[in-house]
Amino acid sequence: MSDLLAGPADASAGLAVHGADAVDPAAPASTRDALVAQGLPGRIAAQDPTLWGPGRLGWLDTHRRSRELIDQLAALTAELADLDHVVLAGTGGAALAGEAIARTLGRPLTVLDGTDPGQVRAALADRLERTVVVLADAPGTAVETDAHRRAYLRAFLDAGLTEAEAGRHFVAVTHPGSALETAAAELGTVTVLADPEVTGPYAALTAFGLVPAALAGVEVTELLDQAEALARSLGGDAGNPALALGAALAAAATRGRATVALAGDSSGLDPLGDWIAQLLATATGKAGLGLLPVVLESPAAPGGTGADVLTVSYGGALPPGAVPGGGLAPDLAVNGPLGAHFLAWEYATAVAGAALGVDPFDQPDADACAEHTAHALASGPPARSPSSVGGAIEVYAPAGGPADLTGALRHLLDGVGGDGYLAVLAYLDPAGDAAVAGLRPLLVEASGRPVTFDWGPRCLRSTGQYHRGGPRTGNFLQVTGTVDNDLEVPGRPYTFGGLQAAQAAGDRQTLADRGRPVLRLHLTDRAAGVAELLDAVRQLRA
Repeated sequence: MSDLLAGPADASAGLAVHGADAVDPAAPASTRDALVAQGLPGRIAAQDPTLWGPGRLGWLDTHRRSRELIDQLAALTAELADLDHVVLAGTGGAALAGEAIARTLGRPLTVLDGTDPGQVRAALADRLERTVVVLADAPGTAVETDAHRRAYLRAFLDAGLTEAEAGRHFVAVTHPGSALETAAAELGTVTVLADPEVTGPYAALTAFGLVPAALAGVEVTELLDQAEALARSLGGDAGNPALALGAALAAAATRGRATVALAGDSSGLDPLGDWIAQLLATATGKAGLGLLPVVLESPAAPGGTGADVLTVSYGGALPPGAVPGGGLAPDLAVNGPLGAHFLAWEYATAVAGAALGVDPFDQPDADACAEHTAHALASGPPARSPSSVGGAIEVYAPAGGPADLTGALRHLLDGVGGDGYLAVLAYLDPAGDAAVAGLRPLLVEASGRPVTFDWGPRCLRSTGQYHRGGPRTGNFLQVTGTVDNDLEVPGRPYTFGGLQAAQAAGDRQTLADRGRPVLRLHLTDRAAGVAELLDAVRQLRA
């Protein structure tokens, strides 16, 4: 930590980046110096369309345009004051930004971005009469958000509300002209149009992040003020902490440290990690390149260090003389107000993309999984018999590997190799099956390699782009579970359990198409299966 503090921090508007000079040294030549020589900071700040094409850099000043929402949000919050249970039904960045804002600032918000019937039932049963559902979907075509809207509408009608009364319990956040805007108009629901110049994970400070946060009681003007203050530094070659962060990320990746371990330092912004991870993976994971984010459970969690790992802590503003990192010894420490974090990480990710030679604003591998999911919904997931069954776990081992649980797990870990990683994809209930997240640190200890953990289907729009388009060095452990009490998706020929199974099957097929090994473990009894699986992985460490 003394080395981190020895050099000056790059700072502006209360946001400080410690350690950038050590990660990206001037001798023999720094990545930052090369980017400055190309005029990149000024070109980004000027929204130069020759960088990545027109209309790609609107996120740089969306915080200014978002001020036009303030009066509308105040009126909407007052109008819906009796609906104090806010549910955010969205996917990808539309869900992660709102969740990060509310959790960081201690405001209650229920995030529904999954399709597990247990998760959906629990949301529907929670204070329904006081619920307002924020439907967040830019194109309005996300199958999850459509299913959530249909389920909540049925629940409101079954509770005795008229369609007009039920419409008041929804707020739609979408882009102009989307399918969701049309559906909301038919229902008589308020629609807040999001900034059409901003898409994907860069939309944190648009209506996608601000509407659910405001309804949950967040003073969103402060976030915009914090971003505005930082924005003044973004065209500068010096005094630009976001440039320092982006250059350091790229420098580390080009020198063999492309895994970014993200650790909240307990200074107030720990929930931000999932949003940062989604941004990095989606923006850089393509063309066989990218930054692999690993969100640590705590600064002391396994997997935070390693020869090919860049350790990054993040948190709120620190008092003078305070040591960044929260007890961790990071390579980089980023501290400052939440609104500045959003803009800084967006800018830094664009800079890293430029340095790595990838377009940080496209998602070339997004459609393949959706197509496989649609096929599975129409015809059912491919039928396959388990390679073995033990206790509450059915094992579906890759061809040519051991059939039993222990052997299949060991084979998967041994196949990671010295430059690979393991990804756990849990198509389960994040609340009811929360214990399965304990696999990540155990698998780090068993494999000695980076391990990511994601819930499905959230993973499809977070780290999924990296898994599908980044370096082909990942091995995958998918965990699914039997649905004992399924739930209809009203007006659709499938259930939530069927949709979840189709999404898992689509994910598996997409990874298999790219030649990646996938071990699927199906829990016939979820609680017992999770316990057995955790115990099996603990045995691998012996």
